[in-house]
Amino acid sequence: MLSSTAEPPDAPRSWRSRRLRLAGVAVSVLVLAAIGLRGRLPDPHEFFVALTGAHWGWVAAAVVLQVASIGAFACQHQYLLNALGVRIRRRRVMAITVAGTAISISVPAGAAVSAGYSIREYERAGAPREIGAVSAIVNGLASIGGLALIYVAGGAVVVMYSSTASLTWRPLVIVGVLAALTFAAVALGRRLAEPPPSPSPSPTPSTAKQRGRVALYVHGLLVAAREAWRAGAGLRIRDWCAVVGYAALNWLTDLLCLVACTRALGLKVNLITLAGIYLGVQIVRQVPLSPGGIGVIETALVAGLTTAGATAIIASAAVLIYRLLSCWILLPAGGAAALFLRRAGTRQPVPIGTR
Repeated sequence: MLSSTAEPPDAPRSWRSRRLRLAGVAVSVLVLAAIGLRGRLPDPHEFFVALTGAHWGWVAAAVVLQVASIGAFACQHQYLLNALGVRIRRRRVMAITVAGTAISISVPAGAAVSAGYSIREYERAGAPREIGAVSAIVNGLASIGGLALIYVAGGAVVVMYSSTASLTWRPLVIVGVLAALTFAAVALGRRLAEPPPSPSPSPTPSTAKQRGRVALYVHGLLVAAREAWRAGAGLRIRDWCAVVGYAALNWLTDLLCLVACTRALGLKVNLITLAGIYLGVQIVRQVPLSPGGIGVIETALVAGLTTAGATAIIASAAVLIYRLLSCWILLPAGGAAALFLRRAGTRQPVPIGTR
């Protein structure tokens, strides 16, 4: 007689199906990368020679900086969850962060898919669904604020200590507008914050039929978005400063990773120029022309570096190392993290603590 803990007959088939889907995603990413990079790389032999001549001390520094960037991103998520009264183990938050990042850079509309995946995994880890939604919204706003913070602070330092330095103000204006909109959204949410209304009774089948399923679904989304907005805006100023600070550290270490990659290939592009190139790329990547900006980011970075005086071969080698660390290596790491999360248990949602 079979024990009650035996796996169902469909378990091996389901496991094989998941492995096939993962393999299909990996092949799709490789095909998209080949299409996006076709004709954009220099002669393979000269390119290989440039790579083998890289200064591996700088490459090691780039690896450390990229790990620090991912760690800061995970700390940003965990701090926010703690501020909202939810406690999740750090290794699980790190796994969700890495898996979500891998999804965002590997599938079309990756940011939305990644947000949905992260909300589901936080719910499995014990966070109520509304808290997962709040986390996704606030982290997005904090990322904009963090990017604006490092450029505004960096621009102020440059102007203060170097009267001869020239700044490109157009990207800074874009970031400033985004930061102003973020601040306005938070301020308006705090102004309109009020105790949540009592939950309305679930609609009966006849009511649902009268109002329409689509209307009910849209209404539910609007209510959830409103509550998430108010909950996020209701965070303490201290919590917002900490989350934005972690976001700024995430951006800064990623920028320094790019700097280390250029130094590894002997490029002498100054930090102000590299910061301008990096900011322009972050603005361009918001246009979802390809998953993870494959092909678009590489082209923009190579173009910026060659404009700054690098040769196409050296610029391409530096960009390849940077993208390997900031994008490609995250795909297998995200797959491993997703497998870890799949095997992790599901906890009951915990009550939201009082801060």
